[in-house]
Order: sequence, then structure tokens, then C-alpha cells
Amino acid sequence: MELIPVILSGGVGSRLWPVSREAHPKPFMELPDGQNLIQKTFLRASRLEGVVEVLTVTNRELLFKTEDEYAVVNKAKHAQGFILEPFGRNTAAAVAAAALQLETSHGPDAQMLVLAADHLIKDEKAFAAAVASAMTLAAEGWLVTFGIQPTYPETGFGYIEAQKDAPLKGGLKVARFVEKPDLDTAQTYISAGNYYWNSGMFCFRVGTVLEELRQHAPDVVEAVSRTIEASRLTSSAKYRCLALDADAFAEVPDISIDYALMERSSRVVTVPCDIGWSDIGSWNAVSELTEPDENGNRFEGEVLSHNSRNNYVNSEDRLTALVGVEDLLVIDTPDAVMIAHKDHAQDVKHIVNQLKACSHTVHLLHRTVHRPWGTYTTLENGERFKIKRIVVKPKASLSLQMHHHRSEHWIVVSGMAKVVNDQQELMLNTNESTFIRAGHQHRLMNPGVIDLVMIEVQSGDYLGEDDIVRFEDNYGRVDT
Repeated sequence: MELIPVILSGGVGSRLWPVSREAHPKPFMELPDGQNLIQKTFLRASRLEGVVEVLTVTNRELLFKTEDEYAVVNKAKHAQGFILEPFGRNTAAAVAAAALQLETSHGPDAQMLVLAADHLIKDEKAFAAAVASAMTLAAEGWLVTFGIQPTYPETGFGYIEAQKDAPLKGGLKVARFVEKPDLDTAQTYISAGNYYWNSGMFCFRVGTVLEELRQHAPDVVEAVSRTIEASRLTSSAKYRCLALDADAFAEVPDISIDYALMERSSRVVTVPCDIGWSDIGSWNAVSELTEPDENGNRFEGEVLSHNSRNNYVNSEDRLTALVGVEDLLVIDTPDAVMIAHKDHAQDVKHIVNQLKACSHTVHLLHRTVHRPWGTYTTLENGERFKIKRIVVKPKASLSLQMHHHRSEHWIVVSGMAKVVNDQQELMLNTNESTFIRAGHQHRLMNPGVIDLVMIEVQSGDYLGEDDIVRFEDNYGRVDT
């Protein structure tokens, strides 16, 4: 039986700011063991029995970063596919697009396992057993969700109520889905014994989920079908990629798969499981991944502590000192520091909302920004000038481009650069440079086998990243 894990990589993870940002969201956060959540999800999915392809639904701006992260862990060279959204449209649209694409490529009898890119599962053996049970039920025509055995009265999760008198082989029929409860209600759910945390993971036969969507959410399926018809499908030696048309996708209803289908269908079952699951939904959850010291403190990075207890510090770039404090979360990044009491970990998202309201870029970008060709790091940003460190991967190339309002001075720090500067083509070695005037077409390439590292000094009246006109590009970013 063919199984295709579908990894949904959307959302920002605003409760994990300042590490999680719109251009570097939660799935790409590195954990204490050196891997990030999207790598762990890919590995967990690809190791399952019967997997023929891993399909990822993500924002088009994150394709190349996702590809880079997968390349680090995909040693077995599992087949990959991507569906690229121009913007978020909630999970019903993502699931429908994946199901329609898989119906074409693998047929209606293939099964899709829907996974979130930003969840952590510690017990892979138990997870694989739960998936095997789910696949058996899905083959019989059920829509399967995974119910996590609750260990405490959590108020931040939705719950699944299972019918006590409707057991199935490996699962239970679902009576209803319940919104996030208050503490007293959550306690009654724990005591009842037939309530489970809603993990947001699902398993369906492709033909079944499309049949049910056409019955309960026909507007979603029809709009997504029109979008796919207007979209471009490309294939390469590395993966198959469907880039969804923005104009058509804007007409797709913005609704979750729970509301659109799971709460309406009579064919829903849950597989109860205890798999060491966490949605890593706050800094409190992240802190649990680090062992505490004798005072209950958990530290990532260089930290000194005096008379302080039960704190979590994440500070990789500089020394942090704690004196006489308790129950604090301290998250330090090069351009932002967040300090919160542990009891208010869920409220970090309100700071992100304030940053958005005042158009502060620190909710969107880190100082180091990933691009298909490499990275750039803003070292200093002053009046009429900006200094960047640019790293270009071997054999990679920036677009042929032009800026209206700024000039640039490029200095090679290490490696070799091939440069187009107006009518000239130059080869620059270490300690050599070139000056590019505003209005001149230019391009930077790395012809070597090691990273090219450069310092770029920009000067001009306007230094925004949107002052760019692309003429040629290897990554499909040419302006129309």
C-alpha cells in the first residue's frame, strides 16, 4: 500500500519569537541536538513503511531553505514533491491541494499521512505503530485523526471526544471535536478518560478524503481545482514542484480542515496514542528539551547564574548573567532580546502583534537572511549606508539585477567571485573589490568549490530590499 506523508509547513510560530520569524519560522528552529523540527519531521516520515514520496506544502519563499534542510538529512534520497503556496490559506486548502495532486500522481487508493512540520515526537516506534493502525482504518474508508493520550489538563490544545461504545480495531469513533477548554473543563476531560488532545495529524485514503470534501466542503475543492488548473507543475531530477497560481488561490476559502471536514463528516475515527508528542508551542516547551541543573535552571549558551532558580536562557552569541531571579525566560538573538515570566509564555505573540502594527522588521527577518544562493547578514545599518556580509554557495549565482537608489562596493573576503558590472565581466580574488553604480546592471557568481564570502557596502538615499529589478534569475524570481 502506497503511503505519501504530506508535511504542512505553514504558520509563523509567533509564541517562539524572537527566534521564530516570518522569514525563518518555527520549523527551522534548531533544537539542542542540532536538528530542527522540519528535519526531524522529514526523517520520521521517510522512515515509515510503504513511503514512496514525501510531499511538502509550504510557502514559495521557503522552498530553497526547505530543500537545503532536507538535503542535510535525506541520505537515502527519498523522492520529494512540493506544493508552493503564494500565501497561507489554512489547512483545508493545503490538504485539498495535496489530495488532488496525489490523485493524479498516485491514484485514489494511495494513502496520505498529514503531518505538521513543527511538531516533536520522541517515540518513533510508537508513532510507526499508530500510523500502521491508521492505515488499516483508512483503507476501510475512515478519516483518521491521531488522539494524544493527555497527561495533564492542558488548556492550549483542542480535544477529541471518542465514543466509549464504538471501538474499532486500532481506533475509536469520534463523537465530537472540542475547542480549547478552560482549566476546570480540561480537568473533567482528563477524569472522563475518553478525551484526547487533537494533534492535527491525519491519515486518509486519497479518494475518500476527496469524496468527503466534495460532500462537506465543495467550495474548497472546486476553488483548489481551479487553482491547480491555472498553476505550473515542473519536474527535475530532485523533485516535482507545483507552484500555485496566486490569483486563483486567493479565491480559496480560508478555513481549517477541522472545520471544513473533520467536524462535519460521520466517517471520522481517532487512533489513541502515546508517542511523546509535543507541538513545541511555547518557550516553556522548548526549555523542557534541555536538562536542568541543581537549581532547576536550563541554559543554552554561556550563562553565569547567582542565586537564581527555575530559569531558561537561550543565548548562543554572548554571555548572559542572572542574579537573584526566578521563573524567567530569556531569549537572546543578535537583534532582539525577549524576557518573560514562565507563566506568561503564551503571551509572547502579543509582542509580535505590536511589532507588526508599527511595521518593525524584526518580526519578519533575522540579521542573517537565507536566500536560494546563500545568506546575507546585516552588520550595520546607518543613515545612507548599510554594511552586509554575503555568503554565496559554490556554483550559485545571484540574479542579474539593478538598483535605482543605491550604489554598492563589493570586497572579497575569501573565495573567488565572478562579477558582471555593467558592461564588464570580472574575476575577483581575496582582498579585491569592485564598485557598482546605481542604475548599472550587475550580477555576483561563485565559480569555485568553497563558499564565497564578501563584504557589501551600500550607500544611497534609499536602502530598502525592495529596490531591486531582476532581469535574469536561476530561481524563478524574475519580475514580470
